[in-house]
Amino acid sequence: MRVSASAGTILNLPRRTAPDAADTFYVHSLIRSQLRLAVSVALGFLLLLVGLAVMVFTWPQINDIRLATIPLPWWLLGVGVYPLIMVSALLFNKAAARNEAQYRSIAKK
Repeated sequence: MRVSASAGTILNLPRRTAPDAADTFYVHSLIRSQLRLAVSVALGFLLLLVGLAVMVFTWPQINDIRLATIPLPWWLLGVGVYPLIMVSALLFNKAAARNEAQYRSIAKK
């Protein structure tokens, strides 16, 4: 299927006006809030990983705990971290969508 228009057809595209100071302010505000959200989620995840490493180094007896002949720290790092990644990603996505919805509600006014 081919879409074509006659040579004299003029498209009625809405003209975009130059952004005013309020639009610029709201966009910068959205960018800052998304950056703040990304940094806070990344730092929270990093703190969990560092906490896990500190626990392994300060409590050496944890290496004696084994599940199917594999030490517990290996299970925590190999299996336990992936659900944390998924939860972090879901929380980030939900909060980012909320930020964008707030921006859209303000931008419409």
